[in-house]
Amino acid sequence: MYSKLFPAYVHQVGGRKWGYIGNNGIFRISPQWGQARNYQQNGLAVVMKDDLYGVINGKGSYIVRPFYQYITDYQDERAIASHTNGASVLDSDGNVVTTQLYDYIGSYHEGLAVFNQDTRYGYLNKNGEEAIPAQFVSATPFVDGKAIVQIEEQVYALISKTGKQLHTYRYPFVGQYGNGLLVFQAEEDGKYGYVNEAGKIIIKPSFDGAQAFQGGRAVVYRIVDGKYNDGLIDKSGIYIMKPIYDDIQLLGENRVAAGKALVEDKPFLGRRYAIATTNGVFLTDYVYENVLPYDQGLASVQAGDETFFINRKGTASPQMPKLQGQGFLSLSGKIIKAVVNFETIYVNRDGSTIYKPNKTIRLNNQYRVVRRTYHPNRDYLVYYPMIGGMPDVNIEKEVNHQLRDLSQVKPVDEEKQLEYTYFGDFDVFFFRKQLVVFELDGSLYYFGAAHPMPTKVFANIDLISGVFYELKDLFKTGSNYVEVLSAIIAQQIESGDYSYVFPGSYQGISPNQPFYVDEEHLYIYFNPYEIAPYVAGFVTFTIPFVEIMDIIKRNGDFWSSFHEE
Repeated sequence: MYSKLFPAYVHQVGGRKWGYIGNNGIFRISPQWGQARNYQQNGLAVVMKDDLYGVINGKGSYIVRPFYQYITDYQDERAIASHTNGASVLDSDGNVVTTQLYDYIGSYHEGLAVFNQDTRYGYLNKNGEEAIPAQFVSATPFVDGKAIVQIEEQVYALISKTGKQLHTYRYPFVGQYGNGLLVFQAEEDGKYGYVNEAGKIIIKPSFDGAQAFQGGRAVVYRIVDGKYNDGLIDKSGIYIMKPIYDDIQLLGENRVAAGKALVEDKPFLGRRYAIATTNGVFLTDYVYENVLPYDQGLASVQAGDETFFINRKGTASPQMPKLQGQGFLSLSGKIIKAVVNFETIYVNRDGSTIYKPNKTIRLNNQYRVVRRTYHPNRDYLVYYPMIGGMPDVNIEKEVNHQLRDLSQVKPVDEEKQLEYTYFGDFDVFFFRKQLVVFELDGSLYYFGAAHPMPTKVFANIDLISGVFYELKDLFKTGSNYVEVLSAIIAQQIESGDYSYVFPGSYQGISPNQPFYVDEEHLYIYFNPYEIAPYVAGFVTFTIPFVEIMDIIKRNGDFWSSFHEE
């Protein structure tokens, strides 16, 4: 059954919900999860609900209820489950096979998984037992029955699956094992080269960076005037492709993608790729973006605003469709899964649609929300809400105009190469009576920056009056709501798990503090860096209405918009 079930989602009140469709596009397992991954060869799929991960079988029943902070996909019939106290190993029946928690467990390769405990690394077998005890400074996954480990400073070894040291290397660095060769440095902070398993230098250190050999080829790079130049070498160190490319990717099936920057002196703005053989014969010009590895003779690429498969000749496969939008494709039998413009759809090989998510969200028989798209530039994409069904069409027009503004729908030059990407999307977080609450999310990423900067705006809108409510509208005139809410949040920080909040950074809320509501709670949130580091995201505090009922203006428009009195 699993091979005929595919993860898909619907937009609805409460946000995007995932379930599983059949090959006819009809839901076989109803949408109910915040995230749902592909079914795997063991007939199981990892799902997420309320920010916790579990595992379901082919009928949609839990074999592991949502409990973990994260669960990897199964590999070698084992998955790694993590929570705040450590990591465990799950088998295909959902059982925890490890007898203790570990600081870290990597994915299984060839029946063994790297684990870390108390800063030392070892290997677990599929029974969760310590096949090779934690004794190494570092360790890598097994490849062809061998793995590279670090014994101590400047001492590395190649080990067997029993932990036997096959060869020892006394160099500042040894790693990236493939095709019988290992990347190494002869001097600390020096150039990279390759040794064989016996430790004999095969390719002298001459590269500023080097990757593992695959199929007799390896990607290496040199830094010239601060610019990284990729090249491709054979096992004797001879260049198949000289180091003149901004990027080279091994695609499998004896093919590589060679990338050139869109703007020569600004490689961070993106690249276009040509397809070549691993012998350095170019099959295409630099026309592709988002090139994925080959699978069964096909590779997903993007060219302009089209996404499609190319064959091993580097040309568009005539048996496969071209889809409008930027993204990537993957095959599952005769069905094509497409993630284009951040939306997941399914099509047949003739391009006919099997399933695509709904664009209209029905709030009730009167009100609806339509997902509109603004995509003026290849690097600028916004999905924004448009409300329909409001009693006054003029108020509705003004509300929708304001929602466009809040969603960052603004003039963007269609032809200009931006120095950033922006993606915006939204969810209908809450609806009751005549109040709708939108969550408007954005992600702004300047090319070359360490990470994108997220934005979040909640709009609490009265569908009759068109008012965008502010925090003060919830409370009695003259009430000390700022002081009351500030004190409640201060108590939550003191008594709860908020160790990540910067010491002394919380000084209370502002009168117009960002907020949102549902039927029973008020939520107060802070932007990244305001009171906590970036990784903490939007720090949010939940305040039940029952705790602050004495200062709520229960006969006011805001409260009455979603409560009966």
